[in-house]
Amino acid sequence: MTAFTLDDGDVRAVLEAALATGGEFAEIYAEDRRARNMRLDDGRVEDVVSGVDRGAGIRVVAGRRTTYAYTNVLTRDALIDAARTAAAGLPGAAGAEVQDLTERQPPVRHLPRLDPAAADRAALVDIVRRAEDAARSVDAAVRQVTVMYADVRQSVFLANSEGHRSHEERVRTRLVANAVAARGDNIQTGYEGPGASQGHELFDAHPPEQVGRLAAERAVLMLDARPAPSGEFTVVLAPGSGGVLFHEACGHGMEADIVAKNASVYAGRRGDTIGTSILTGVDDATVAGHWGSFGFDDEGTPAQRTVLFENGVCTDYMSDRLRAAELGIPRSGNARRQSYAHLPIPRMTNSFILPGTDDPAEILKGVKRGVYCESLGGGQVDPASGDFVFGVAVGHWVEDGELAYPVRGANLVGDGPNVLAAIDALGTDFDVRQGICGKDGQSVPAGLGNPTVRIARITVGGTG
Repeated sequence: MTAFTLDDGDVRAVLEAALATGGEFAEIYAEDRRARNMRLDDGRVEDVVSGVDRGAGIRVVAGRRTTYAYTNVLTRDALIDAARTAAAGLPGAAGAEVQDLTERQPPVRHLPRLDPAAADRAALVDIVRRAEDAARSVDAAVRQVTVMYADVRQSVFLANSEGHRSHEERVRTRLVANAVAARGDNIQTGYEGPGASQGHELFDAHPPEQVGRLAAERAVLMLDARPAPSGEFTVVLAPGSGGVLFHEACGHGMEADIVAKNASVYAGRRGDTIGTSILTGVDDATVAGHWGSFGFDDEGTPAQRTVLFENGVCTDYMSDRLRAAELGIPRSGNARRQSYAHLPIPRMTNSFILPGTDDPAEILKGVKRGVYCESLGGGQVDPASGDFVFGVAVGHWVEDGELAYPVRGANLVGDGPNVLAAIDALGTDFDVRQGICGKDGQSVPAGLGNPTVRIARITVGGTG
């Protein structure tokens, strides 16, 4: 796919039109997005659904005021019309001048080794069927299997009045399996959904058979689960599984737009010790091939690694252009948008709790009574207080350092700062998961990661 481009003369004309009524900064964000999806549901393969979405957004900024207009017609005249529409929201005299454009190169590229576009319909059918066959072979109790394949190639062009001009190709691939197992009236589900900023080399690390089998094994395991107990217990999070808790309970509160509104429990706490001294948490868009990685953010700031907590101390927030200026902090490269039809806002990329020095086996052995969380489900979080409730999708009761039996219906209840302070062990292992993060009506891919994590005390809500 050829990246969408404008020559410098057209870019200057559009940006000058955007700045004509008092804007201090103007930007063109254009993209060509090509996506394919395939779904297999109970043995029936739906045809590949493919689509192309192409367009551009024009943003104008003056102080704290922002105006925005977008179009899916990528001609010079249509872009100038969109620029004038955006500029109309800032009536006044001509604003800043457009600087000479310089092509910028991303600090890191995430290029696919096996281009998904080279795979035809038959190859995709083979992938989803392999996952389904493996899931159904796990146990006769597996009654239903759904497998979904998706790939997307996004070509991004960005130019602004400060002279930035860049192009970036982003490719992501994902395979998701959902399994339903049943015995009588007892019905349980299992899930597995790896993805990466890669092509079909994703399946070297995550073969379709493994994806389907893991989903089915989790569903079958939960058929034998007992109701989870209620109370305060020690909880151990399996590698990868705790990333969503860090993402939701801590990460969103560290996004600079929420901080700037003073709607975060972490607002004004840079330099404060919040977590245990063994905890370091980062947001990192530079990790090669990871689900939330990129070269430039959606304002053209180079991808970065931002340390959010270092040895328990709150060190930084995740910012975009506007909120960095408002808070007086550097831009962290966390401006993201769902598409050209959306404004960029501060978002996480890949949010990780970094590994510690503890032996994972010894971490579990140190639990007298508690819950081992193999996989977390959905939850609710209030960034202002940090309060959260998370469901445990796959859990085990731990007795005297051993996994005693699976449990169902467990919820983790607490708040971000207190959980960070209650972490008393971090394993040397590490794993990641992938998700789609929603905020302000926009959805973007976000990576999640952690080692084995032990939380000394946390409230477990259960039915047992």
